[in-house]
Amino acid sequence: MNFKQHAQNYALFFENLNRDLDINDYRIIFSEDIYFEDPFQKINDLSSLIKIFNHMYETLEEPSFNVTEIITKENISYLRWIFKYKTSKISKEYELFMGVSRVEFSSKGKVVSHIDYWDSGVNIYEKVPVLKYIIKYIKNKLKA
Repeated sequence: MNFKQHAQNYALFFENLNRDLDINDYRIIFSEDIYFEDPFQKINDLSSLIKIFNHMYETLEEPSFNVTEIITKENISYLRWIFKYKTSKISKEYELFMGVSRVEFSSKGKVVSHIDYWDSGVNIYEKVPVLKYIIKYIKNKLKA
């Protein structure tokens, strides 16, 4: 199996991510000392990564990823994705945002590093009522 195949398998894992996965499901994909980083946290172990995913399922309704593009060079892949979720059970509309993940694979095909790049300002902070107006004010002040 080559690294392109590992990246495709990883994309499928994310698209099928669900709250019922157990640690053995994650061990198939990730190394025990996985490095994960996003705009809110940096962790270095599989149990912490699982906590992040569990938190996602505890705080959001129907979260899902759709990987739209994969670029691979040697053992590094970039996955472009769309994250879709509802903020509550009564929400009618889905929230969507796009991001990119830089994923590094070991020689055995396990993920050793996953770094997410996405705009937390637009996708999180600007959706908080009080912050939305403050951020809009600051953006208007910075415009040319």
